[in-house]
Amino acid sequence: MNSLDLDLSFIFVVAVILIWFMIGYQFVLTVFGYVNYLKSIKEKKKFDETEFDYPTCSILIPAHNEEMVISDTIKSMLELNYPADKLEIIVINDGSSDGTEDIVKSFAAQDKRVVLFNVPKGEGGKGKSRALNLGIKIVKSDVVAIYDADNTPDKDALRYLVAALISDEKLGAVLGKFRTINKKRNLLTRFINIETLSFQSMLQAGRWQMNKIATLPGTNFVMWTKLINDLNGWDEEALTEDSELSIRIYEEGKLIKFIPYSMTYEQEPEKWGIFLRQRTRWVRGNFYVISKFFREIPNFKHKRLAFDLLYTLALYYIFFVAIIISDLLFFLGAFNLISMSLPGPYTVVWIVAIILFVFEIMLAISYDDEESFGNIFLAFIMYFTYCQLWIYLVLRAGYIDFIKREKRTWDKTVRFQRKNK
Repeated sequence: MNSLDLDLSFIFVVAVILIWFMIGYQFVLTVFGYVNYLKSIKEKKKFDETEFDYPTCSILIPAHNEEMVISDTIKSMLELNYPADKLEIIVINDGSSDGTEDIVKSFAAQDKRVVLFNVPKGEGGKGKSRALNLGIKIVKSDVVAIYDADNTPDKDALRYLVAALISDEKLGAVLGKFRTINKKRNLLTRFINIETLSFQSMLQAGRWQMNKIATLPGTNFVMWTKLINDLNGWDEEALTEDSELSIRIYEEGKLIKFIPYSMTYEQEPEKWGIFLRQRTRWVRGNFYVISKFFREIPNFKHKRLAFDLLYTLALYYIFFVAIIISDLLFFLGAFNLISMSLPGPYTVVWIVAIILFVFEIMLAISYDDEESFGNIFLAFIMYFTYCQLWIYLVLRAGYIDFIKREKRTWDKTVRFQRKNK
């Protein structure tokens, strides 16, 4: 073995170890997610059998040019199983130039629970965080709920969220699950459906069960109004505003809980171009969150939160580099461009990694009755295709942030005329 072979072999082994560490951690989260699933069944039954004195609640729905979906969303909110005299639905018309305002006005004229809040002229179209910060100023309810303009939650979704919130004084916020309403539209939406369900069952349910940590999503969550006001609202520089807010909630001494039985349905991108823009925004948003809080990690009050942020850091940098090295060396070796005289069952290790990946995915999505031979095949294909797009997304986001240094601006996901779920 010459020196080059030795160097490449060493790099390859380190990359394999790092990848397997992350896979192992994901497996642990999957197991804890399963425990959470079992406990959630009992908790849901308990909430169904308990009478609660529900607090007043305001739903905030930021809406920028949402005429395609806003009617279904408001209808769904009006059908929520929550005391009517304690609920208001505030649609924040964020500079819409289509028929969004007129649609909301028609609902408001029929039901006093619906409130239209127009963002002042010149202030619209500056992103979701800005719209929410303006909307929260008119909220007088004890609890605030956030839903995206394309969401149609189950009738009991809000009731479960609030019940969980008022049942534990340690909680500052509670989030539910979101599901893909257009999952059968094409291959991309099928991939997204598997990804989002497994993400929630592993990283949301698993982290909550193991470390009492969960991250606010963009929709289907509630929090105490006083808490968000004490935190001075949302960070308008953050593209992933709820991830940033999650850290500040934990540092305020409150917890965020995930409950999988509060369900909402939302649209996901059906075109690859829209998908790539959305996910690039997410990666850039996470870059911002990491950079904002990195220096503060040693002083975090919630030490498990510090570990969680370090995990995210490892995911975007260390694990990212390991994946690139592994893929590159595998590609070069497959075409006999390099050779590594490295003893060891690395082919077996690689095959086992794929099997474990598919197993984790199938277990995670089985909680929602999504396991099938078709999805087993799709998960296998995802390993080699969809998941590898992550490399491109990180590189693209890094180029935009650190090379071009573009200003962070909100990029709204394109909507479409929806069908029944």
